[in-house]
Amino acid sequence: MRGVVGEWLTVDLVERLGRAATLWSGAERVFVGRDTRASGPQLEEAFGRGVASAGGTAVLGGVLPTPAVALERLDLGVVISASHNPPEYNGVKFFSADGHKLSDADEEAIEALLDAPPADRVGEIVHLDTSTDGYLAYVLERFGSPLSGLRIAVDCAHGAYSHIAPLAFQRLGAEVFALANEPDGSNINVGCGATDTATLQHTVVVGGFDLGIAFDGDGDRMLAVDENGALVDGDEILAILAPALGVDVVAVTQMTNLGFHALMREHGIRVLTTDVGDRYVLEALHAEGGVLGGEQSGHIIYLRDHVTGDGLAAALLLCSALAGRSLSAAAATMPRFAQCKENIHVTAKILTPAIIDEVDATNAKLGHTGRVLVRASGTEPVIRVLVEAENEAVAQDACGRIARLVESELG
Repeated sequence: MRGVVGEWLTVDLVERLGRAATLWSGAERVFVGRDTRASGPQLEEAFGRGVASAGGTAVLGGVLPTPAVALERLDLGVVISASHNPPEYNGVKFFSADGHKLSDADEEAIEALLDAPPADRVGEIVHLDTSTDGYLAYVLERFGSPLSGLRIAVDCAHGAYSHIAPLAFQRLGAEVFALANEPDGSNINVGCGATDTATLQHTVVVGGFDLGIAFDGDGDRMLAVDENGALVDGDEILAILAPALGVDVVAVTQMTNLGFHALMREHGIRVLTTDVGDRYVLEALHAEGGVLGGEQSGHIIYLRDHVTGDGLAAALLLCSALAGRSLSAAAATMPRFAQCKENIHVTAKILTPAIIDEVDATNAKLGHTGRVLVRASGTEPVIRVLVEAENEAVAQDACGRIARLVESELG
């Protein structure tokens, strides 16, 4: 659940959600963390009241990265966060007792209990003194490697990694310059982080850093910037990691660049393609026994010694995988098809026959030299258009044509 606080996402709704989730899961203890949004403390308390009203114990951990909550979950793990969204948004994420994200059926079952009355027995709310020491030690031990001599700029998005991430790189021996690491409740993801890397790119070039790392507000996403200031996205990061980690299968989404698929074929690595969303990547990995997957947007998942995507773990793995190469040289191993994307705000999200026919015709014309993907956003009234082609002009022309058709049919 995610929305603007005070509009659709209210304190009352979050409290009811806490009660419903506890009743659904039968959880005795629910671990709750949050990011740095101003609305976080109030919504964290509301969720805790809901847990207690269902007879459970809510353990409130304060500001924590999403992957830390996934690792430290009790009978249920909950994060009050809107991830990469602006500060006025907030939301609720769930992790089951085994650290997995909930299925669609699980979410529907919780929603069916939103109007359930309180239980006969009232539970309690326990406040922890927030400590990230255990999480930091775990990530450094499992995913860290010596980084002496490496100069890194780290953009913390004024989020949950603001104090943890710079410290992690420093402890491994890197020279670190931290930016966007002073959260005030209203600046999370604003002009910084994985959703806006312009400042980080400038900082890397001007400061002569070896690379830059950008996290999102709750820490489950990361992107990188090479020494020349060029953005290195999730596709390229996975392309570097997959051979270095020696995996035989990797899971990605429909948005992943066709060049990634070509590189994986060269390495003999099988690629699983899922719907957009890290939850679906996780489901595919569990089903196939894989450990590595992710999204172009920066969700990088490595399940050896972890249960979900972790921005800091991914960043440390990336630094190790460079093995003395520059980031630009490592990223250049993946050929890139030209990609053109447009997001069209619409009043309806069901594709019309005219749109479907145009997409099919364009895909038939492109054949093996490109593709068209048109899909509805899961969180906004938006249709997303992606066109890939070997030729950039072809991609731009097809994307513009289909976007205008979507606008005329659904706008």
